Amino acid sequence: MTTRIPAIDGWFTTAGEPALLGTRCDSCGSYFFPPERMLCRNPACGSTDLAEHELGRRGKVWSFSINHYAAPAPYVGKEPFEPYTVVAVELGAEQMVVLGQLAEGFDPATLKIGDEVEVVIEPLFTDDEGNEHIVWKWRPVR
Repeated sequence: MTTRIPAIDGWFTTAGEPALLGTRCDSCGSYFFPPERMLCRNPACGSTDLAEHELGRRGKVWSFSINHYAAPAPYVGKEPFEPYTVVAVELGAEQMVVLGQLAEGFDPATLKIGDEVEVVIEPLFTDDEGNEHIVWKWRPVR
C-alpha cells in the first residue's frame, strides 16, 4: 500500500478540496505564506497574534518560468532531474503572490499572464520504499 506523505508538512491540506495554509496577523491583517508561527513579518507591526488561515484556492498567474536545473537543498524531486514550470500566482483576497509548480499534463507554452489557476495536490516523487511524497501545484482553470 502506498502512503501519501506531504513533502512540506503544515503548508497545505489534503482532505476535500485542497488549500494552502498560511497565517493572518490579527493586529494588522497581513497574510503570510509559508505560515508564520512566531511574529508578524510586517515591519510596521511586529505582533505575535497570528492565526492559521486557509488561503484562497484560486488566483491569477502573475509570472512563470521553466526551471532547467535542480534547485539546491533542501529541494527534493524526481531523479533523474526533469525540467518543471514554476508559477507565481497572485491571490486576490490576500494580496500576495505564492509560488508553486505547474500541475502535470499542462503545456507551459499555453500558459498566459492573468490565467486563472487553482490549487491541486499531486505527487512530487516516490521514494525507495514506495511512499508517494505530495505537494501543492497550480492547475489552469479552463
